[in-house]
Amino acid sequence: MSSTSPAPLHLAVALDGTGWHPASWREPVARPRDLFTAGYWTDLITEAERGLLDFVTIEDGLGPQSSLPFAPDERTDQVRGRLDAVLIASRVAPLTRRIGLVPTVVTTHTEPFHISKAIATLDYVSAGRAGLRVRTTFRPDEAAHFGRRTVPRLDGFDGPDAQEAITELFDEAADHVEVVRRLWDSWEDDAEIRDAATGRFIDRDKLHYIDFEGRFFSVRGPSITPRPPQGQPLVTALAHQTVPYRLVARQADIGYVTPRDADHARAIVAEIRAEQEAAGRAGETLHVFGDLVVLLDDSQAEAEARRDRLDTLAGEPYTSDARIFTGTAAQLADLLEELAGGGLSGFRLRPAVAGHDLPRITRDLVPELQRRRRFRDVYEAGTLRGLLGLTRPANRYAAA
Repeated sequence: MSSTSPAPLHLAVALDGTGWHPASWREPVARPRDLFTAGYWTDLITEAERGLLDFVTIEDGLGPQSSLPFAPDERTDQVRGRLDAVLIASRVAPLTRRIGLVPTVVTTHTEPFHISKAIATLDYVSAGRAGLRVRTTFRPDEAAHFGRRTVPRLDGFDGPDAQEAITELFDEAADHVEVVRRLWDSWEDDAEIRDAATGRFIDRDKLHYIDFEGRFFSVRGPSITPRPPQGQPLVTALAHQTVPYRLVARQADIGYVTPRDADHARAIVAEIRAEQEAAGRAGETLHVFGDLVVLLDDSQAEAEARRDRLDTLAGEPYTSDARIFTGTAAQLADLLEELAGGGLSGFRLRPAVAGHDLPRITRDLVPELQRRRRFRDVYEAGTLRGLLGLTRPANRYAAA
């Protein structure tokens, strides 16, 4: 590739049930009866790996899915219920070889010690392909599942009370990730001796207390799981405004953002870079991916007709936090190149109907991007960090 060629793009897909459109489960290709089987998820993720995608994210939550942001909706005409995302990833890991596995974890009600151990285990099971997507929750009904705290009832994201509550939850999420990252480092890489002849299994001097004391957590450490193969599995987060941008800048390896166009992408990237510098991470690689919902067909008219049909089944037009693309793979490739001009290094695509749009991504979009020399022809690394050009970090507790 010549020095003037634009950089290859990174591509991920976000998997959520039968797809991101609420009526997706009613499509003939959707397989709703298989949704709670291991085979369903294996088929989706192996299809993503067939397309050489960097990774998949798997959605999760602590309450039933809802069309309302802060409460359950009592609807019975949409998919409700989930399998645990970390356990899906662990089940599929041995059946895949190169694709990254990034389950969603909700930091608001789960202990960082538990998450650290779960993702470290996933990194072992997948031989270095694990990450996590950090999520917060503002729903009082989810807080009631745990009974340890109350969450203020919000009516929207605007207003000083809402912003104060949001800032608090994202500060907690940043501390949660900090604890998780320290626990991953709490065993040095060579802490395990495993010498049967001398009877020494571990070197106790190479296990470290993290002694984290913060507003939200007090965690002594060390972990019970040795340092993961990647050292630090990938941390990712979705962000729509300044407070979440700050979390991405402080703690993430990848931030997912939702730009309307290239100029908007440029403005978001500039804000995240400024926050990254303020957090003292200016020298570190931090990817910013654009999120798009996609409906891909042989013509734009077909894609738009399919969206209309799905909207009719749902009884209302589908709206999303992310831009919704309807069209062909070539048109989507044009849009991705245009948005990448705004400073995005990759994209996380949300298939509107997983059974239809995921194969369109892997079999139509990927070859189109390969023709344009904007996407890999083979997996060039065995770990998720390697695929994203991230080095394996030194352990913060190891003696220099």
